[in-house]
Amino acid sequence: MTPIERRDLCLPYLADEALLDEHRACRRILNRLNATDLADFDAIQEITQELLGKTAGDAFISPPFYCDYGFHIEVGKKFYANYNCTILDVAKVKFGDHCMLAPNVAIYAVGHPLHPDSRNTGYEYGAPVTVGDNVWIGGNSVIVPGVTIGNNVVIGAGSVVTKDIPDWTMAAGNPCRVIRAITEADRPYFRRNFPFDQEAWEDIQRIHRQEEK
Repeated sequence: MTPIERRDLCLPYLADEALLDEHRACRRILNRLNATDLADFDAIQEITQELLGKTAGDAFISPPFYCDYGFHIEVGKKFYANYNCTILDVAKVKFGDHCMLAPNVAIYAVGHPLHPDSRNTGYEYGAPVTVGDNVWIGGNSVIVPGVTIGNNVVIGAGSVVTKDIPDWTMAAGNPCRVIRAITEADRPYFRRNFPFDQEAWEDIQRIHRQEEK
């Protein structure tokens, strides 16, 4: 098998010129994205769609952004990544709908052998990362290879996610662990102990009614 075929099967592989050509193509797009006027939202979204391909939809990435290939990143509706996000998409990195990444989030779908003799040969491998619907990943968080984050999850800032996180939970820490469940009681609050004011709450209900139509 070629290195690209091995990579896409999540088998250990050594990079060759064909694989490096894919890197180069991605970096040329990233150069344009990261050099774009930060106030030119239309251009940023257009380059984001070019980078991520047909799954991009209405995705928006605030530069600077870094990845290995781009085409291994799959996003759902209303995807947003804030400044200085890094996604090493050697394997598939898949996001559901309404996912938000705070600044400095790093997602690594790639790894290297533990033993130095094996690692120093240059072999590496990919392991997919999956993120469900309605997930907010806090700033400076790291997601390691092979992790699955469920639906309706909040990852606290500064977390290192080394294991799967179940649906409807708030998780944080290093290593990241479930802190508590997210329940219906959390709905009327925009921050702990801070409920929405009447104007904002009526607007939220209006938006939900429009989405349900």
